[in-house]
Amino acid sequence: MEAFNTFLAAQGIYILTLVLFFLGIFGMAACGNYLKKLVCMNIMQVAVIFFFLCMGQKKGGTIPVLSSRYAGIHHYINPIPHTLMLTAIVVSLGTTGVGLALLMRIKEKYYSIEEEEIRKRKES
Repeated sequence: MEAFNTFLAAQGIYILTLVLFFLGIFGMAACGNYLKKLVCMNIMQVAVIFFFLCMGQKKGGTIPVLSSRYAGIHHYINPIPHTLMLTAIVVSLGTTGVGLALLMRIKEKYYSIEEEEIRKRKES
């Protein structure tokens, strides 16, 4: 049991990330509502961002700013994953905005955001 607790403490954050990611995939596949699909896509994006931010951390690491108390280069955290994830957050917000705008247009045209209802209206 002790080995399992140690493993869970070390790898638990990655397991949580995988659960979030697969929850998003399942939601996109199972839901028929386009708004729910958009929310599940955001859950997937958050899981990927969370994974990269966790990978960029280092135990005992510090910010990469030179000061009078120079810790040595091996103690600094690499800032590039954090910078890339800031960009990913902006792209995620843009994707969500475009998705919501498209949902508004779909709602105006088909009077629904349910996939099955839209499919029936397109066929008839």
